[in-house]
Amino acid sequence: MLPPFIIDQIRRREEEESRKHELEQPRLELPEDVYPPPRERRPSEDRPEDEHKRGIVILEL
Repeated sequence: MLPPFIIDQIRRREEEESRKHELEQPRLELPEDVYPPPRERRPSEDRPEDEHKRGIVILEL
């Protein structure tokens, strides 16, 4: 069995190597949203009262 300090050294070397490997990997950096998401519209904010009252008109010919 290996002494604890040697096991610790091996673990540190493996961690360093894995960090190096991660840094060498190509990365895709996405830009921030160019277009902000559309704000949610509430029916009472943007539309006049007449648009809320919908109905059906029947014309007899």
